[in-house]
This record gives sequence, C-alpha cells and structure tokens, in this order.
Amino acid sequence: MTLSRRKTLALIGGGTVLAAGAASAGFLMTRTPQKALAPWDAAGGYDDPRMRALSYALLAPNPHNRQPWLAQLVGDDGLTIWRDETRDLPVTDPYARQLTIGMGCFLSLMRMAAAEEGFAVEEDLFPEGETGPVAVCRFRSDAAEADPLFAYVMERRSHKEAFVDRTVGSEVDILRGYAQIITDVDEVSRTAEIAEHAWRTEAATKDAWQESVDLLRIGKREINAMPDGIDAGGPMIETLALLGLFTREAASDLENPGTQGAIEDTASAIIQAPAFAVQVTEGNTRIDQLAAGDQWLRLNLAAAGAGLALRPVSQALQEYPEVAPQYEAIHALYAPEGGTVQMLGLLGYGEQTPRTPRWPIETRMVTGW
Repeated sequence: MTLSRRKTLALIGGGTVLAAGAASAGFLMTRTPQKALAPWDAAGGYDDPRMRALSYALLAPNPHNRQPWLAQLVGDDGLTIWRDETRDLPVTDPYARQLTIGMGCFLSLMRMAAAEEGFAVEEDLFPEGETGPVAVCRFRSDAAEADPLFAYVMERRSHKEAFVDRTVGSEVDILRGYAQIITDVDEVSRTAEIAEHAWRTEAATKDAWQESVDLLRIGKREINAMPDGIDAGGPMIETLALLGLFTREAASDLENPGTQGAIEDTASAIIQAPAFAVQVTEGNTRIDQLAAGDQWLRLNLAAAGAGLALRPVSQALQEYPEVAPQYEAIHALYAPEGGTVQMLGLLGYGEQTPRTPRWPIETRMVTGW
C-alpha cells in the first residue's frame, strides 16, 4: 500500500496539496524518520559477534515489515531465535507460512554476517517442534568462508513502485540459481494476470485489506514510534496527514480516490512488470519455508548486485478462501506435479526504494523465557 506522488495528488487535487506543501516546506524538509532508520547505520556496531550478526539480520526482508524475530544470547557462544507470534498476520497469512519465510531470510542474513568475521553458525531448527524456538544456534570461530552476496546488504530493498520502461535481458541469468526467472512474454502475461486478479481480490476482501490498513504508520512521528508495519511517510504524505486528508479511515474506504489510486497503481505495476521471479519447494514444512527464505534473501541480494529491482507480490500465494482460485492457478502454472509456490516477485529496473524502518536489535532481545 505504498503511496506515490500521483496517488496522493489524486486524493484532493494537485493544486491544494502543492500549495500546502509550499506553505510548510521548512517543516516538511525535516520529516525523514531518522530514529526509525538508525538501525541501518548501527549494523555491525556491537562488541559481541552474535549481536553484530543480529544487527545485520534485522535488515532482512519480511512480510508487511512485521519483524517477527526475538533473540536471546545464551552463554558465551549460544543464541536462540523465536518467531514473535504477537506479530502474526492471521487473515492473509493464517498458517504463518510467509512469516516463517521471513524468519528464513533473517537466519540467512545472520549467517552471512557471522561468516564475514569468520564465524560459522550451527543451527538446530525447530528443536521443540513448531511451538518452541525457530533455531538454537552456536557461533563457532571456524574461519567460515565469507559470502560475496553480503556486499549488497546495504543496497538491498524490497521495491515498492512501478518499474521504468526498460526490458530485461541476459543480465537476469545471474539470478537463475535462486529462482525461476520468467521473461517469456506470454508466460509473463499469464503470471501477471493471475497476480493482478489476486491483488484486486485482496483489495476487495474487507478483512484482508483492513489487516494492511491497521499496519499503516502515517508520518514521521508514527514511523519513529512504531518502526514496523507499512510506513507511509515523506513530505506529500505529511501534507495530507496535516490536512486530515490521509487517515486510516480514508485508506479503509475502497471508494476513496486515494485508495483507488493505490489499488490501480499496484495493478499497473504488476501488469507492466517485464519479468517475474518464482520460487517453488517440493514440500511445505517449516524447514522448507525457512529454506525458501534463505533463497529469497539471496535472490534479493543478487538482484541488488545486478542493479535490478525486486518487488514481492504474495496475494496469489496466500491461503485464505477468497484467493483460492488464484492460488490454484499459480500452482497449476508453476507446480503442476506438486510442490508449493513459496514466493512470487516482480523483476525489472526502477529507482531505488528508500530504506525501510526497523526496530533496534535491543528491542528484539529477551533476557528470560
């Protein structure tokens, strides 16, 4: 539910918004939520190698930016990781499949960060079943080999806007080890049709849409106070919020021009995407989902290294009743003999998305359980 300049202007008309923006330009120039973005600059700045690795891991992609990880240091070299179930998405992710994929991204980036300093990480995954920790880890100074993809951690973004009008070519070949890369025009068109239909279905499903609206953080103050969920900031959004024209109530109203603009812009981005990335696993266990997260993180980093933009579009993969037809369609296309389509992404070229807010790692640590 990212709001571009065009979407926000649609809310009330460009003249009013621009006039308000000009009148309060000095105020609006200060609206970057620096506190919520500080964890990016703090990454690596800890004495304990486990904390250093965790401070990078929290930059990993995750559904709705819920940041569902909790960590506890154990002894001198131990670390236990849980998924914070208070951050679940019960409507659009009823089985926590997507959130578990996000945990896989987190663990993967933690291992990469540790390896940069020569630490190998032993992991015992779900040692107590699904109700216990996701991973019990031990850091070993075994001169682990650094991963070249780690070089792109600070450039990695989950793209949020439309792509520029530029086709992709052989430069995407470097990504094929992490996902199926779909560039055939007819197959791209079939995939886009399914993904767009799923997006429109979610927008028309009250509970699913409201789940996103409830996670909106509108303006600098809210983003700094709650640096998770869907950040809606910047001078244009701040102007609309000041005027009382951009609110959660307005976003909930599917007849609102701004809401309609947001829906149409995402639909256009899906239809116009030059390529898709698809990840399929044979099984759908929690271990499979963590493995999908590892591959999704690697795909993100490799795309950043290639100068490409990657935007997840998960609606056709979700497991609530209203999107069942699209779920079946995407699986018929990419897993006709069985398996689970874990991730679907738009791939192309675009301007770099700003950094996404994060909670500081200290807020995700537990001292007892």
